[in-house]
Amino acid sequence: MFDLDRWQEIFSSIRSNILRTVLSGFTVALGLYIFIVLFGIGKGLQNAFSDGFTRDAQNLITISTGKTTIAYDGLQSDRQVTLNNKDFESIVESDPSKVQYSTPRYSTNLMVKYGKESGTYQISGANEDETKIENRQILNGRSISPGDLQRKANVAVIGRMVQRDLIKNGDPIGKEVNINGSIFKVIGVFSDSGGDWDERMISVPITTLQQMKKSSDTVSTVFIAYNENMKPEDALRYGDKLKKEIKQRKKVSPDDENAVYVNNRAEGLKDSFLFLFVITLIVGFIGMGTLLAGIIGISNIMVYIVKERTQEIGVRKAIGAKPNSIIALIMQESIVITVISGLIGVGLGVMTLSLIGDRLEEYFIKDPGVGWGLIITAFLALVISGLVAGFVPAYRASKIKPIEALRAE
Repeated sequence: MFDLDRWQEIFSSIRSNILRTVLSGFTVALGLYIFIVLFGIGKGLQNAFSDGFTRDAQNLITISTGKTTIAYDGLQSDRQVTLNNKDFESIVESDPSKVQYSTPRYSTNLMVKYGKESGTYQISGANEDETKIENRQILNGRSISPGDLQRKANVAVIGRMVQRDLIKNGDPIGKEVNINGSIFKVIGVFSDSGGDWDERMISVPITTLQQMKKSSDTVSTVFIAYNENMKPEDALRYGDKLKKEIKQRKKVSPDDENAVYVNNRAEGLKDSFLFLFVITLIVGFIGMGTLLAGIIGISNIMVYIVKERTQEIGVRKAIGAKPNSIIALIMQESIVITVISGLIGVGLGVMTLSLIGDRLEEYFIKDPGVGWGLIITAFLALVISGLVAGFVPAYRASKIKPIEALRAE
């Protein structure tokens, strides 16, 4: 392996057969290049898919109500179904192990004033889990705490656009805003991936907002972020179970589809995961096919190389070269070509993905990239294949009698 004469001989052989060497290396480099770029684009599709579900929690079930359309259990149709605090508690307590985050929400539009500035904003009464469910980022201060709920504190967490509209200068934390005649202290500012609309909201403790509404215990919507370890099929069954329990609790006909609405993201996730799986499978199949083509290519070229050097091998054997030295020479040359070409392919592939960056985001390819673990695995697969591809014809050539090798054309 560290025989200087052998290394000189290998590089001399490479220099004297440039075309052969380039063809061998091109097959390996192209195979790795296409493999890396394809898997990188596949990863970009996955990233774009994931970002499409980051507006709110991915594992979200939203429960709301409407009017009944079917008379049931002695009650007339066209009856407004309303959720309350006890309904929320019963939903969460029915199967706590399946609930990761949860919050009731009571929403209303109210006039908000700060100094000379004013505007109408959506006021959202919720608990401490709302920030996680809405996928909000606290830019300054803090979010609502359990203590705020217990004290029915007049505190508010405002969206970034609310701060821009009303509190134009200075640190908003600790400032007081007038919400429908009641003074609230700003304790936090949030940003939301949903954009400007979601950032023009103000969150307050639901207990405080209900108290402002004459001690009402009304809940507009219930949000349940189910356990993220649940499969989409299990999450769908859980959502159906909740819908059935709410209908029973509110005395709604099982056939009435307008009184209770349950929007379960697991339904969309199930189809999306299937689509993503198919895309990943196709990309993986093409990528593996490219690697296989590279392996076949290097194998065929090594067979040709050995056949081309048959007379040279005969001369070596005639002057006393041992079969093992012939095998080692050809294999070492094969590995050198494979490694150098593989590194070139890896470098070009990684550079291409780096240059692409987010330029293809409009085509749903975001931040394409490939993990080094996969790159190293593919690289080693080609190197080992090059090793095997060099060994098989070299071993056969080492068994040829010198006189037969010298007569070969």
